[in-house]
Amino acid sequence: MDLPRHDLGLLLSLDVLLAERSVTRAARRLGISQPALSAQLARLRDLFDDPLLVRSGRTLVPTSRAEALRQPLNRLLDELQSLVAAELPFDPMAGPVTVRVIATDYIHAAVTGRLVAAFEGRGDVPAPDTRVVPDTRVVMMAHDPQRSRQDLEEGRADLMIASEPLLPQGAIRSRLFDERFVAVQRRGHPRGTGPFDLDEFCRLPHVLVSPVGGALRGVTDEALAALGRTRRIAASVSSFLQLPPLLARTDLIAMAPERLAMACTRDLDIFEPPVTVPGFTIHLAWHPRRDRDPKICWLRREIQALHL
Repeated sequence: MDLPRHDLGLLLSLDVLLAERSVTRAARRLGISQPALSAQLARLRDLFDDPLLVRSGRTLVPTSRAEALRQPLNRLLDELQSLVAAELPFDPMAGPVTVRVIATDYIHAAVTGRLVAAFEGRGDVPAPDTRVVPDTRVVMMAHDPQRSRQDLEEGRADLMIASEPLLPQGAIRSRLFDERFVAVQRRGHPRGTGPFDLDEFCRLPHVLVSPVGGALRGVTDEALAALGRTRRIAASVSSFLQLPPLLARTDLIAMAPERLAMACTRDLDIFEPPVTVPGFTIHLAWHPRRDRDPKICWLRREIQALHL
């Protein structure tokens, strides 16, 4: 193999082909035509004297030689990207910028939405140390346990914002804020606006949020159990964003993250719960290969500057 005579871009194409296992998807991601990528795959097969990818049904499967190449190839491309990124400044004011952030819908409502407002200079943002960057597009990507790690690894997403249990293994993370739970009810609830006592809290019907779906027990129930108490669960929903419209139509109450509740004060009353419920910490996370990427460093600073 005489590597200096070959285009180093072939290695990037190989990396994407091994990730996508489809010439069509890899070509789309690389921004080239499918015939052009097929020609590159032929050159790669000649370069490594191996088929590299063989068809199995509708997908391509890496050969054992290709599997052995994957980790060394990733390390090499990481080093090349860091080398280039260290030399290239990033100026978001120089032209259109697209940032892609993975998060749950609650986090998008509490954090990513504020980032969009900050870039546009709207409302109570930007923070004093955040610039208005109007030519920036923010893509809010849903968290998917099966895809999020790969999206970060392969550059389809820039950052992830999530609690510790949801963060991909191996991702670099930085604490963003600590969240706590508060009790909420609709405005005009017949119980009035006095503080909850424990008996009333346990007696009233609750909405439980179960992100995985279907659960009828959560951290609040664990805290009550420690006191020898239980609450009445009348409904279980899969998203915190389902709480406000459901509470608005019923006399149910709920426990919700404080930042989400504060964004809904026009419709909800907020109270200190009569039981101590453990909160959680929200982190920024990114792939190690992009740790020194100027764009990622800039985006992390902009989010931290929101002072959440």
